[in-house]
Amino acid sequence: MCHAFLTDSRFYQFLFHIDQEIAAEVKANGCRCGGVLHSARYPRKPRGLRGLLGESYQTRLSFCCAVDGCRRRCTPPSVRFLGRKVYPGAIVILVTALEHGLTPNRRDWLIETLDLWPQTLSRWRKWWREVFSASRCWQAQRGHCMPPLDPGQLPGALLGALTGGDLRQRVCQLLYLLTPITTGSCSGYLRAVTDPQKM
Repeated sequence: MCHAFLTDSRFYQFLFHIDQEIAAEVKANGCRCGGVLHSARYPRKPRGLRGLLGESYQTRLSFCCAVDGCRRRCTPPSVRFLGRKVYPGAIVILVTALEHGLTPNRRDWLIETLDLWPQTLSRWRKWWREVFSASRCWQAQRGHCMPPLDPGQLPGALLGALTGGDLRQRVCQLLYLLTPITTGSCSGYLRAVTDPQKM
């Protein structure tokens, strides 16, 4: 199956490694006030494939300024989580992209394996069409796509427009492109170079 990597624990550990690199850069830059950032992870309870995700997915990497009077939280961008969504970003991307071309048997397999409700799939499609397509992240990225992509075909059209040796690499690239929408408290820090082939 083309999406078999979704059930490979190494894929999720690779994404955690990318998040650690991003978080290390954010911490090294410190707070906007000049203060030092201390770890202030907060709990997450991701759904779907919990057994594969491991303990690294039980928390979101985050920091808090050490300066009294500031104490500003800084949550780095993430390739694991799409903001507050309870499913890992890779699942949201791939299941939504695949849904239009899925056979009923494969759709049932995904719903059962990932513990998805059909209503969840509908919400994800709506999010891509209405929320993401209106976001600054998409407005900044869509100009790089030639020919222009139809927002109604997201995320599948965007996955298809990315270059990469296989679907897993394109999913990683898309997760990286989506990092600006994964945090509201910390931006402008993405300098890490990711290579999905190092997984």
